[in-house]
Amino acid sequence: MAVSEQGTLSSVRTFGRPASLPRIVPLLACPGPMPLPRDDRDHPRAAAFRAFIRETGFPCVGAKAALSRGRMRVLVARSVTSAWDDMRIYPALLAFAARYRARPDTFQSLAVVFEDPCTLSEAAFERHLWERLQSLADKDAWLGHAWDERVAPDPDNPHFSLSFGGEAFFVVGLHPGASRPARRFSSPALVFNPHRQFESLREAGRYERLRASIVQRDVALSGSANPMLARHGEVSEARQYSGRAVDEGWRCPFRPRTDQQAAGTRTAGGTDGR
Repeated sequence: MAVSEQGTLSSVRTFGRPASLPRIVPLLACPGPMPLPRDDRDHPRAAAFRAFIRETGFPCVGAKAALSRGRMRVLVARSVTSAWDDMRIYPALLAFAARYRARPDTFQSLAVVFEDPCTLSEAAFERHLWERLQSLADKDAWLGHAWDERVAPDPDNPHFSLSFGGEAFFVVGLHPGASRPARRFSSPALVFNPHRQFESLREAGRYERLRASIVQRDVALSGSANPMLARHGEVSEARQYSGRAVDEGWRCPFRPRTDQQAAGTRTAGGTDGR
């Protein structure tokens, strides 16, 4: 697969191979908002994902709004089980975070849709989801980005969210083997939603009404409410990312890297290999 990108981001991948990590450092020196990667609009996987969101019964009205307003970016990658395209996904996240920070309109998402359908069990998908997220977070730490102060980096903390480029994100995983229909897409996908937009909805008094609408639609689609659904601050949102129902004994495999660990890796002149 060869997906063209615009501007600065085009240098991240050369002749179809992932570039070395230092090649993305110039992205951080951009004086204005970084250019977003062009939507993979004509890719069959991107078209299928948009059609999935547009389905009448799909419960997330926020995703529908983002798509209808042209605020859902779609990036197509190879496989959720491989680090091959992590060096395309991470710069896209940085660019998306910078653009969102410059214009924090409600209902914006970056969707990473994987070409390889690779039907996985829910446990296997969860493992690969966290492998990809760990890889992306390690790169963020390597470049010295601070964690968004509005959220916690500890996945056991009720205020946990991921952070890329200093912007917090809530992640929604979808895949063919998902038990809940709302998460059952024909190939794996990771949707990155800025945490700040949920807080903006709360401040505007719109969050609870939106949440109730989504829950009602999900019950109509699935026959029951999602048992993992929880408000931010009640329990760690990490439990919701993969879509798998987990028990109280579940422990998130994600480990945020400390500033000292990231500095040590840079001094050693390499990365963690992902």
